[in-house]
Amino acid sequence: MYHLLYPLTEEIGFFNLFRYITFRTGAAVVTALLVSFLFGPWLIDWLRVKQGKGQPIRSDGPQSHLVTKKGTPTMGGVLILLGVSVATLLWADLTNRYVWIVLFVTIGFGLIGFADDFLKVTRYNVRGVPGKLKLVVEALIAAIAVIAFQMVTKSPLGSSLTVPFFKDVLLDMGVFFVVIGVFVIVGASNAVNLTDGLDGLAIVPVMIASASFALIAYLVGNIVFANYLQIHFVAGTGELAIFCGAMVGAGLGFLWFNAPPAMVFMGDTGSLSIGGALGAVSVMTKHEIVLAIIGGLFVLETVSVIVQVASFKLTGKRVFKMAPLHHHYEQKGWAEPTVVIRFWIIAVILALAGLATLKLR
Repeated sequence: MYHLLYPLTEEIGFFNLFRYITFRTGAAVVTALLVSFLFGPWLIDWLRVKQGKGQPIRSDGPQSHLVTKKGTPTMGGVLILLGVSVATLLWADLTNRYVWIVLFVTIGFGLIGFADDFLKVTRYNVRGVPGKLKLVVEALIAAIAVIAFQMVTKSPLGSSLTVPFFKDVLLDMGVFFVVIGVFVIVGASNAVNLTDGLDGLAIVPVMIASASFALIAYLVGNIVFANYLQIHFVAGTGELAIFCGAMVGAGLGFLWFNAPPAMVFMGDTGSLSIGGALGAVSVMTKHEIVLAIIGGLFVLETVSVIVQVASFKLTGKRVFKMAPLHHHYEQKGWAEPTVVIRFWIIAVILALAGLATLKLR
């Protein structure tokens, strides 16, 4: 739409709107939402017919899930990917290489998740693609994306790590930055995957993080605002606000069908792709560490699993009743909606703390 209509500005002044990232971001939100609403019911019916028994439920999880979630189809992440891709391709500047890099990560991780979900539902087994193989392929995709980012970003930003709260700190990591970038992208992807365990639990924090990074991308890509806030200007990253807006719209549309009781689960198709997308956007906008604050809920969920596994292997004792963290509170007697809504509140607080780093320098 940007390439088709903005050039017509001289004939029709209205089309000047298409020049503005803010307008196109809003349009991307609405477009992704409409795509989700239009294709959601058809996709869910198709998945229900094809999958039959739905997503296999882990026997070592909360016993109530074996009853309440049995038969629910998975792979709903396809709906998110469709909404994000269509909205981004319609409204973003397609000559912008950052947009293509982030789309590459999103779709690449989505394909990994799709393969994992496909094996689970066809075998009706909770084991899909072997974990080590998934990590290797994820790391490869992330490495390609980080190297591509370095190729299109002026030095030293392409190989440097910024530190929140400090306006002049820029740590040049050299070649080692590829390792850091891969860790951020793969880590974010799997952290969202671990969080996706209750109806609506993962998608709302993802939307909150996406909205936060839409603002960050817009500010980082605007030299006036970047100079005013004394954050590092990365030319061209403003277009990523449109991608993040599409994530918000697609997330809202998916939540319509994923709200308790869920009609569909996002599966690894959704969780791996949107988590990887957040990680990629944070690398492109030079706010990798801020992602750990804004996405702090995902960090907490991941740490709870690490602590649980390490404690059990070293001492034979468990720190939590069950991991990830949301299952711990279920085991303590919290109702599922209580856990979900309270975790949403935590996600909002952490997002506000992360955005505060833009000014507190």
